[in-house]
Amino acid sequence: MQMQPDQTILIVDDSSEDCEATRRALRQSGLANPIVYCGDGDQALDFLHRRGAYSDPGTAHRPCIILLDLNMPGTDGREVLQDIKGDSELKKIPVLVFTTSDDDRDVNACYQMGANSYIQKPVDLSGFIQAVQRMADFWFAVVILPRSP
Repeated sequence: MQMQPDQTILIVDDSSEDCEATRRALRQSGLANPIVYCGDGDQALDFLHRRGAYSDPGTAHRPCIILLDLNMPGTDGREVLQDIKGDSELKKIPVLVFTTSDDDRDVNACYQMGANSYIQKPVDLSGFIQAVQRMADFWFAVVILPRSP
C-alpha cells in the first residue's frame, strides 16, 4: 500500500453507525492507520484548526485524507469542505465526499469547491462495505497522498 501506516484518516459523519461500518471496511481492506472520528462539522473544524479540545498538535495530527459526509446538522459538510479548501495549510488534504446524496447540485458544488472525489453511500451494508473497499483500493493503495510536515 502507498499510504504510510502513521498517516491519520479523518472521518466526518453525524452517523456513528456509518463511521463504524467505514472503519470496519477500512480494516478489512488492510489499513491499520489511525482513524479519527468527528461527529459534526464544528468538531471537524476544531480538529483541523487545532482549537479547543484539539489545541495540542501532538494529539491533533493532520489527516492525510478526509472522508466527509455532507448532510449533518449545524455546520454541514459543504461548509467544512469550503473551509478546508479555502485554507492554505489544509487545502492540500484530499477530501472524499462520502454521502447519501446523488443530487447533481451537490455533486457539482462539491467539485467546484475542490472535492477530490464524490462517492454516494450505498444503502445496503454489503454495498457500503464494497464501496469503502474500492475507495481504499484506489485512494490508499494507488494514490500517493501528501505527508504532513
